[in-house]
Amino acid sequence: MLSIPTIAIIIVVLYFLSAIKILAEYERGVIFRLGRVLPAPKGPGIILVFAPIDRMVRVGLRTVVMDVPPQDVITRDNVSVKVNAVVYFRVMDATRAIVEVENYHYATSQLSQTTLRSVLGQVELDDLLSRREHLSQELQHILDQRTDPWGVKVSAVEVKHVDLPDGMQRAMARQAEAEREKRAK
Repeated sequence: MLSIPTIAIIIVVLYFLSAIKILAEYERGVIFRLGRVLPAPKGPGIILVFAPIDRMVRVGLRTVVMDVPPQDVITRDNVSVKVNAVVYFRVMDATRAIVEVENYHYATSQLSQTTLRSVLGQVELDDLLSRREHLSQELQHILDQRTDPWGVKVSAVEVKHVDLPDGMQRAMARQAEAEREKRAK
């Protein structure tokens, strides 16, 4: 039969073992002690999180590749196109990423979609097709400015695909064929 001091020691040892957390090199732990955030995130390595007093939120610091779903965009010259893109971002300040915005993944996704629609809606179709690199840099700059208060750095935005309506593709093909015939004469 175990005595009361032995049981108490076993409980204390189990409590301390459950308080040990291990963070990988690419993770940081934002600790909330009694509801208030500690000034600096913990990790990587072994840290102690005392359950009823502390609460830890893990934050990954690796680059996240997020696919922006196809967006219906009406260009300045009133052509309706579907555009999708890829956004590359990473957390630079784990504490701000947790405290300043509820869900930085979702917020960055929504901001990417609305920024893609608004920026590409201000250009004409020819510019959208020919100056894709410039538009990607402009999108990256705007997104980076808006996510900076959250501790998130947008490193790149790439416009992947511009899907033209079938009627527009046929009209462009006829125009290109007419220009080739004109040059051939």
